[in-house]
Amino acid sequence: MRHAIIRTSDSLHLAMRRVAVFAVCVMFLTVVVQIIVRYVFSSPPVWTEDVARYAMVWTGLLGATLSFKTQSDAVLMQSVFPEPPHALAFFAKAVQSAAILTFILPVIYFCFIGLKGGFAKGYLARQSGLTADTLGIPMVWISVAVPLSMIVILIHLFARWAGDDVTDNSAAQLD
Repeated sequence: MRHAIIRTSDSLHLAMRRVAVFAVCVMFLTVVVQIIVRYVFSSPPVWTEDVARYAMVWTGLLGATLSFKTQSDAVLMQSVFPEPPHALAFFAKAVQSAAILTFILPVIYFCFIGLKGGFAKGYLARQSGLTADTLGIPMVWISVAVPLSMIVILIHLFARWAGDDVTDNSAAQLD
């Protein structure tokens, strides 16, 4: 079971990295198109700004999953406090896990369930009723990045608990 969780985490890491790189490329290309068309033809298309913005949202949220997996996420406490003694390392990791769960679990819950219960009032359900003005696509396609990234981070956390050590089992080996 441990190895299945770690393999799932590694596979998700590879997939998220590919999608994040694709989103960065989309963002870059749409910004370049917008700049060229604006300054050469003096009439930029209206859709380029929204595509770049939504690609940036996907890039940022998927980038968070990548940095969490590789443990290169912001470690503010390590810059303030020294490394805990080995005897307290388990306690420090438990506090870190509790903080992560305190943030991630409510986000996942409210993406699907509304404040008063029911799927119809969840974040994704509310977004599915909205449409991106310039693109004409349902906003749920942009908004799904939130629960997706939180679920992937949760799976990476399970892999850490299962003994996933980035130095031993680097996701870079999947490349």
